[in-house]
Amino acid sequence: MTDNRKPLSYTMRILHRYIGFFLAGIMAVYAISGVVLIFRETNFLKKKKQVEKTIAPKADPGELGKLLGVKNLKISNTSGDTIYFENGFYNNLTGKANFTTRELPYILNKLIKLHKATTKQPLYWLNIFFGLSLLFFVVSSFWMFRPSTAIFKKGIYFTIAGIVLVLVLLYV
Repeated sequence: MTDNRKPLSYTMRILHRYIGFFLAGIMAVYAISGVVLIFRETNFLKKKKQVEKTIAPKADPGELGKLLGVKNLKISNTSGDTIYFENGFYNNLTGKANFTTRELPYILNKLIKLHKATTKQPLYWLNIFFGLSLLFFVVSSFWMFRPSTAIFKKGIYFTIAGIVLVLVLLYV
């Protein structure tokens, strides 16, 4: 009677290959949105958008940014019933605000929301799946070559170099 079982390294290589093909599109999405997120505090790729919004009249100036959905809103001037801030104004009597924002194109905005999903959004399961899949890639890559080969040993050196690089960048 012969043993037809394949070694674990064979199984890991097959899984690594097909999961890699499956995740190629997801990895591209996360790569693009990750690079765009680096520039989130700049106007890179953002287009101006004029916004007219009505909120409650006589809103608390300290809450104005939250009510209008404008981060880091700083009031620059108050003149009569009008409160001025960077890129716009709010009329305290009517509750009308007029301001300019900058937004990413629709598809990039969607990709970033996917990238930044929290447990309050159903997309976070995709993030967990993707993170665990990347962890599988890390582990399964060590089964791609026999430990006695020169390629495996070089791979260990590159792994250590990658860990050291991240640690240096974190603490510098």
